Amino acid sequence: MSTLAIVILVLAALLILFLIGGLLGARRRDIELAPVYQQHLREADQALEQARAADRGWDRDVMEGVARSAISDAHPGTTIDRLDLVLVDDQPGVDRDRAHFEAHGDGRRVRVVLSRGDAGWSADQVG
Repeated sequence: MSTLAIVILVLAALLILFLIGGLLGARRRDIELAPVYQQHLREADQALEQARAADRGWDRDVMEGVARSAISDAHPGTTIDRLDLVLVDDQPGVDRDRAHFEAHGDGRRVRVVLSRGDAGWSADQVG
């Protein structure tokens, strides 16, 4: 076997080892961040409750309905297994209020940003 072939085999082996190490590190990071994500969801729900107490336009059922409708329009046939409220941006008045949802289903995540105006909630972004 030539020297060049040995060098190529060693480099390929190192590349595979680095790839496996990176995948294991990413998985461990995801496992470690799961409790942080759950805490973030609880904080968003608490912010929604505070916003609902301050004014009456923050109805979770209405907001989820708008988010689900926007997802079905943008991604027809997508099944939503879970819809998480991840951010509540309650500004003074109603015309600058925002709510961010993250839908999980069909092996993917879809982010939906709702905004509230005089006519109620509407989808600003579906991605």
